[in-house]
Amino acid sequence: MTSPLLPTFARAELSFEKGEGPWLYGRDGERYLDFGAGIAVNALGHAHPHLVQALTEQASKIWHSSNLFQIPEGERLAQRLVDNTFADFVFFTNSGAEANEAAIKMARRYHHVNGNPERFHIVTFEGAFHGRTLGTIAAGGQAKYLEGFGPKVQGFDQVPPEDMEALKAVIGPQTAALMIEPIQGEGGVRSVSPAFLRELRALCDQNGLLLIFDEIQTGVGRTGKLFAYEWSGVTPDIMTVAKGIGGGFPLGACLATAEAGKGLTLGTHGTTFGGNPLAMAVGNAVLDVILEPAFLEGVERKGLLLKQRLAELKDRHPSVIAEVRGQGLMMGLRTVVPNTDFVNAARAQKLIVIGAGDNVVRLLPPLIITEADLGEAIDRLDAACAAIEAEQKNTAQPGAVQ
Repeated sequence: MTSPLLPTFARAELSFEKGEGPWLYGRDGERYLDFGAGIAVNALGHAHPHLVQALTEQASKIWHSSNLFQIPEGERLAQRLVDNTFADFVFFTNSGAEANEAAIKMARRYHHVNGNPERFHIVTFEGAFHGRTLGTIAAGGQAKYLEGFGPKVQGFDQVPPEDMEALKAVIGPQTAALMIEPIQGEGGVRSVSPAFLRELRALCDQNGLLLIFDEIQTGVGRTGKLFAYEWSGVTPDIMTVAKGIGGGFPLGACLATAEAGKGLTLGTHGTTFGGNPLAMAVGNAVLDVILEPAFLEGVERKGLLLKQRLAELKDRHPSVIAEVRGQGLMMGLRTVVPNTDFVNAARAQKLIVIGAGDNVVRLLPPLIITEADLGEAIDRLDAACAAIEAEQKNTAQPGAVQ
């Protein structure tokens, strides 16, 4: 039967009917350990009681009123984000791409109101992924996402990460900002060194540029801090957030200092659904849990344990795993075999993992994962590796069917 859905996704022959904590229950009758978390979205797992209660209570009151009126829960969520970050202001969106569009507009508008409208170029880094809108695919700069959509949106320059000379060469009187993910997610769980981030901050300060951090995948506790920028001690001017902040409900945000955001005044930007009461109730519920004392320390501890166990796994299976990457509960395995083969082998062991660029498989468990469940995941990864090795041995034998 042909699906009425536009065929833009290669969907697996698997669907789920319910979830609980880190577990998904398939319509095939099987139970799966979820180490994808909806691509780093379900930060608190599935059907978290506090999130369910917050959404249910809000749903019985009011769903939508528009930003023509005050939304008290939005004021509260914004204040909590301001209180726990560098930011002075927050603009709520429905997705990460929208948050990045807001950041791009904010950076350009900042220079416009400063009397420098020619400064609209934003420098990004090869391997980046910032979204699927025309503006954000231009920011990411990857040919496979740009092909066939007409001329690339102007104003984006890409350079290799960690290449300061290339970066300095591209900065000119047209440059408005630098935009970077502290850890590239879709690009293959590739970390940017704290030293390079510090150099970016200094370069921005020297040249009157804004520094934008895309923390859509790294933020909201994923690395063991509320936001990954805290590890480097480097403070951005603008930061984008999504995925985990809604715990599964569509929610994004663009955070900024008062100076960086001064150009976005009355009527210069907007959204119909961004900051709606349902999303705000869930966002506050997510922060209720993540900001509890010791929660983030627990994420950091579990992240270190996972990294150690993955290193041991790599040592046992060098013909399958080439490298372990990442931080906290945002880990990646660069595989020797095609990463799609590894994803399928893990799924056969009832473990959900996610592919990424650079032949990497991402491990993005819910932040509420227990150490026992981490151990279960390692056992299933071990079995997946063993199955791949058995297949390698079979195909290497003389006369084996190729």
